[in-house]
Amino acid sequence: MNIVSTNIAQPKTIVWRGKQITTGIYKVPVSGPIYLGKEVVNGDEVSDRKVHGGIYKACYLFSADHYPYWKSLYPHLTWDYGMFGENLTVSGLDETKILLGDVYNIGEALVQITQPREPCYKFGIKFGNQGVLKQFIAHARPGVYVRILEAGFVKVNDDMKLVEKAKNSLTVFDFFELLFAKHKNLEHLKLAVNNDALPLRKREKLRTYILG
Repeated sequence: MNIVSTNIAQPKTIVWRGKQITTGIYKVPVSGPIYLGKEVVNGDEVSDRKVHGGIYKACYLFSADHYPYWKSLYPHLTWDYGMFGENLTVSGLDETKILLGDVYNIGEALVQITQPREPCYKFGIKFGNQGVLKQFIAHARPGVYVRILEAGFVKVNDDMKLVEKAKNSLTVFDFFELLFAKHKNLEHLKLAVNNDALPLRKREKLRTYILG
């Protein structure tokens, strides 16, 4: 895997249901390296700390390989890397092969895969269609959030190299499917609730499906 774009957002005000809201989803490519800090990418706008940023969502990665699919659905939009709100656009990133808890080296940083991206209304506003949320869920290629084990700079052309494969885990793809499935896969639930790469609150919510 290889970094093809590093992306940063400035705060942008949007209107949702008559209210003005600040968002950091409008990321654009930058020419230099970006610094992956422990809870946020330095210089990047994180407007709602309840759902973005923090230890388990310090940086968001999305696959460059998925761009053609979305461009075909929304050819009228102005396209550039960062379109999905990702800090790092990565070639070769495959959610069906990456496991929750996998550890990777990227540039100077050491990161751990924590969870997929779950789309919200701001994503729909950016695409001009709230129906894109269902399309995103159905496509099931959500990109990944990472925890920063060792902070550091990342630049274009840096490789994303596997350092440690997670044990007793499940793929990002399977976990994303689990989140939105009406009927939860019990074995996947058990793997998820015992995976400390996931935030405790998410694991406890999934545990309720096991307990009934």
